[in-house]
Amino acid sequence: MLMQTANNVTQIGKESVEMSKNDALGMVETKGLVGSIEAADAMVKAANVILVGRESIGAGLVTVMVRGDVGAVKAATDAGAAAAQRVGEVMSVHVIPRPHADVETLLPANASK
Repeated sequence: MLMQTANNVTQIGKESVEMSKNDALGMVETKGLVGSIEAADAMVKAANVILVGRESIGAGLVTVMVRGDVGAVKAATDAGAAAAQRVGEVMSVHVIPRPHADVETLLPANASK
């Protein structure tokens, strides 16, 4: 289970991971669930990143998000987009290096706050 807590600490199951101010946020948006699952799998296998979650926004669009250092997130999103493209349709890929702290409130892990 992934949960965002105070002070940029992300809890994954029983483990807590400190999010650095230098972490990046990577997003791969696909049309369809299968492509998003394939992207998520490829991203966490390709680089040292943490899967933040997914967001379904309707019309079949699903965005998968990861966090980690900028280089790892870039490598992960590239791998995720390539994998998703093989099984579905990639709508958008984007990496935000060092997102502002207020952006954290938009991430799915904060939805319960």
